[in-house]
Amino acid sequence: MGGLLVAVDVGTGSARAGVLSPTGQLLGRADHPIAMRRTGALEAEHDSSQIWEAVGLAVKGAMAAAAAPPGAVAGIGFDATCSLVVRDRDGAPLSVARDGDTRWDTMVWLDHRALAEAAECTATGDPALASLGGVMSPEMQLPKLMWLKRHLPETWSRAAYCADLVDFLTFSATGSLARSQSTLACKWSWNPATGWPRALLGRLGLADLGERSGVPLAATPPGTDLGPLTPTAAAALGLTISTRVSAGLIDAHAGALGVLGRHAMDADGIDRHPCLIAGTSNSILALAPDPRPIPGVWGPYAGAILPDLWLLEAGQSATGALLDHLIRWHPAGGEPTPERHEAIATRIEELRQAEGPGFAEHLHVLPDFHGNRSPLANPAALGVISGLGLETDFDSLCRLYWRAALGVALGMRQNLLALQRRGFAADRLWLGGGHARNPLLVELYADAAGVTIVRPNTPDAVLLGGAMLAATAAGLYPDLAHAAAAMDQGGSDHPPDPAANRRYDRDYRIQLEMQRHRQVVEAM
Repeated sequence: MGGLLVAVDVGTGSARAGVLSPTGQLLGRADHPIAMRRTGALEAEHDSSQIWEAVGLAVKGAMAAAAAPPGAVAGIGFDATCSLVVRDRDGAPLSVARDGDTRWDTMVWLDHRALAEAAECTATGDPALASLGGVMSPEMQLPKLMWLKRHLPETWSRAAYCADLVDFLTFSATGSLARSQSTLACKWSWNPATGWPRALLGRLGLADLGERSGVPLAATPPGTDLGPLTPTAAAALGLTISTRVSAGLIDAHAGALGVLGRHAMDADGIDRHPCLIAGTSNSILALAPDPRPIPGVWGPYAGAILPDLWLLEAGQSATGALLDHLIRWHPAGGEPTPERHEAIATRIEELRQAEGPGFAEHLHVLPDFHGNRSPLANPAALGVISGLGLETDFDSLCRLYWRAALGVALGMRQNLLALQRRGFAADRLWLGGGHARNPLLVELYADAAGVTIVRPNTPDAVLLGGAMLAATAAGLYPDLAHAAAAMDQGGSDHPPDPAANRRYDRDYRIQLEMQRHRQVVEAM
């Protein structure tokens, strides 16, 4: 057994690791929870040291599950959420928390405390905003750093290393200060053609960004070999110092690579294959050989996943997170464990069988409980529920859950149509992430948008994308595109039900009308 690959995926709630073969088969998998502290509706924090420990436990668990000897691993690839890690010049954690607790040194990607700072960025009208659909999101790193400088000046004065979580992981693995083009282009407003937007940084009070964050002048393409594991990292991960480490990807980008592998060599036709990476949040990612800016949609980003290709990303900030929230919020809910979700899905099917197509049709959910990332690009938007009664039983939870899931699917449809108007295909959609394993959501995504959902044959497309990175860094393939094409696992089609799609046309019109009503109410 040789030439094995390890992939690490750090999500919102856990670190996952997989051991894969050089041709992309998943041989073993394990995960370990990570801590997240919520001190308010807009604030969320991680402990980066605990994340690194969770990564080590997950990798060791995956290696045990695969019965793989450490010396057989040729490469390792990392992906992670776009959370922001802050350290001092000695590598010690610095607090991003209002109470100063140094354990919490990482702003989670979904942290929206920098709403005001994001609005200030947007108000500048700087040319750098052209690669963000014209609107800065509080999920980007510049507004987060502005907030940090203003509200925690002691942390800012001591900061010497601020990095996206995936770049922190590759630094922990190798000691390399390289930053991925995936993170710098998409979350830091760095541009491969023009470099750093120095005029914008000056206007935002971030002229000292380089000194406080340690960001380099240029980014490193995903898949680049950053060197071997250090002895300390090898011991923490249960691997050896012969394992090569790849420059990483944002988690959704790794998922896109994992599902679109067969199309990686077809630069001219890849725009016919958008994909949806769906979990805590949802992202539709579309690649093209040319830039295609769309108002309200993130991108176009050059080389963020594959060289010579431009990336657009249309997303929803709370999807799986919204369903979790509704379970916690409803009197009949409880904790949103996988078993609870499964019980709700089972009861929904029973109720649909009993009540027919009109099941819960009086309920309508505008799912923007954590803002509208795109295509409205309104991070301050809030959710709306129409049609609530006084019911508090389990069946009422199931009805609300079903219609909230439909609201998410209709939001996905709106984003897909925005991409279609700029020349991207909208009849087939590859699906990766946790929702690919949820038959209820697969059905809704297909029927609500009238598209064929292609579910990948791999058990975990995000880990497959990480393994493609690892294979490239280890030299098993000449470049990332060749690795992606060779390791692709294919997928199976789930076509839409035309009758259901016609019914959901009405719900889509209602959702658009609810967005208009919300705008009117906010204006009043």
